[in-house]
Amino acid sequence: MARSRRFLAFVYECVVMPVFIRSLAENDRSAWRELWTDYLTFYDTKVSERVYETTFARHLGDDRNDLYGLVADTGGRLVGITHYLFHRHAWTVENTCYLQDLYVAPDARGSGVATHLIEAVYAEADAAKSPNVYWLTQTQNKTARGLYDRIGSQTSFIKYARPKR
Repeated sequence: MARSRRFLAFVYECVVMPVFIRSLAENDRSAWRELWTDYLTFYDTKVSERVYETTFARHLGDDRNDLYGLVADTGGRLVGITHYLFHRHAWTVENTCYLQDLYVAPDARGSGVATHLIEAVYAEADAAKSPNVYWLTQTQNKTARGLYDRIGSQTSFIKYARPKR
């Protein structure tokens, strides 16, 4: 079953610049890759070329279970990205929205771009009738946690993961 791809666009006035939040597009590939690489570097990780290509293709694909991507565009320059997806949840009838990645270029931080990217994900969740949006961050990411404490609610859950093999 193909998912409906609607072109998402919001315009916000940020502290230092107007920002256009929109769906990731094919011509964003190189700027997206640069921002996502910076994000991965921040979390001290790397991915293979195959993962880059697969992830970008999933953002543009038509499988409703794949990733969605938004970008923050300031006059033709991408300054932020977010990736999110919808999935089923055993505790609700509706799908849940997982905001997987959020990154804003260092020179655009503090301008409201991250807030607007999250608000755009909230809007997409509302449009999809998904009442829940959640995300994870590392405990030491104090700057991001300052924002998250203002626009979200910290839960009491602790994440566990299978050990790497």
